[in-house]
Amino acid sequence: MNKAIVEPSTVNHPVVSRDRWVAERKTLLAHEKEQMRLHDQIARERRALSWERIEKDYTFDAPEGRRSLADLFEGRRQLLVQHFMLAPGWEQGCPSCSFMADHTDGMNVHLAHRDIAMVVISRAPLAEIERFRQRMGWQFKWVSSYGGDFNHDFGVSFTPEELAKGEVNYNYGMTSFPSEEAPGVSVFYKDDAGEVFHTYSTYGRGVEVMMGAYNLMDLTPKGRDERDVAYKMEWVRHHDRYEPAPIEKPAPAAGSCCHAHA
Repeated sequence: MNKAIVEPSTVNHPVVSRDRWVAERKTLLAHEKEQMRLHDQIARERRALSWERIEKDYTFDAPEGRRSLADLFEGRRQLLVQHFMLAPGWEQGCPSCSFMADHTDGMNVHLAHRDIAMVVISRAPLAEIERFRQRMGWQFKWVSSYGGDFNHDFGVSFTPEELAKGEVNYNYGMTSFPSEEAPGVSVFYKDDAGEVFHTYSTYGRGVEVMMGAYNLMDLTPKGRDERDVAYKMEWVRHHDRYEPAPIEKPAPAAGSCCHAHA
């Protein structure tokens, strides 16, 4: 198990008076409000983005049978899709995608009350999806695009030929990628005539939108506490594969009997 790395900024950190702390906090608050205003502006730009009509007849295997993309809306106008990295033959899903999915069940009831359906889609056959979903205890809807073009068309699955070239088209540009599957989030809209439109997709660090735990980590002194390596999420495990979380014990006070015999 990876041990937490204590950032230098948490060691001998400045400790100040209440007045000075409040003054510094107000300065940070001003920056936070700037960030929130920018976030709101980007959200407005996202909603104003042009749409593209879905012309292809995508179908999926669901527990209740074969379903079209339009069927996945389940009576709502908006559909959120998590592109989950689980390819045919994989023993288990991607740990990072699982970290994302761990947030979903609690959100679904709230999304439904804002006219949003949410579904997870993977390329693995439905039986393999169901086996892993049951292991993880998830309740959300998860369907299979096995044998179809959906994952490839939305830039989250790559052919052996594409991988052999050393670069694939991911996150709107050519880049090297270590796997046949990649993470993503896509959004669709269905109008009164039943036509479906693709309104948005995000990849790479854009999928952190689903990782609410990261937002809470970012509030803490040690932050995400990740090692300085290329794949920052190396620490993530499936929630049923973590060892017990370590509890750091304070060092014995100087002069105590424990200290003397350490």
